[in-house]
Formats: sequence, C-alpha cells, structure tokens
Amino acid sequence: MAGNLEIAALFERIADLLEIRGENVFKVNAYRRAAENIREAGRPLAEIRAEGTLRQVPGVGEAIAEKIEELLDTGKLDFYEKLRGEVP
Repeated sequence: MAGNLEIAALFERIADLLEIRGENVFKVNAYRRAAENIREAGRPLAEIRAEGTLRQVPGVGEAIAEKIEELLDTGKLDFYEKLRGEVP
C-alpha cells in the first residue's frame, strides 16, 4: 500500500509530466498543491479514506480523490502510466 510520501511524490511527477506536455497551468498546480497537502496531512491517507473524508484534505477534489483511492487499492495509477508513456 502506498503511503502519503509516495503518493505525494507521484502527484509531483504527474504535475511535471503535465507541465512538459503543456497542460493548463491550473491543472498542473492542482497536482502540486495536492502533493504538498498530502505530504503535510499528518495522518495516513488510508485512515482519512476509511473515514470518508479524503475530499476534506485541502487540494483534493473528486478527480484526485479517485486517483488516491486507486493507488490505495491497487498500488498503481493507470493515469500516471499512460501519461508516462505519452511524454518522452
């Protein structure tokens, strides 16, 4: 199971790849903001998810919450794998 630091690092990499790809700056910054807040959450995301309060973490909206759940459930993120394959 991925921990907060691993998930935050992955979201930082996603932000970098989106930036390289020329994505909207707001989308890039959303991933960076989520990564920073996940790093500083103070409790494991798995605990926060179990309480049903993932979206109460600052910077975590519906799309990012779904990605966190996928990471917690499977240990991987298809969105990241696809993005990694698209960016040289």
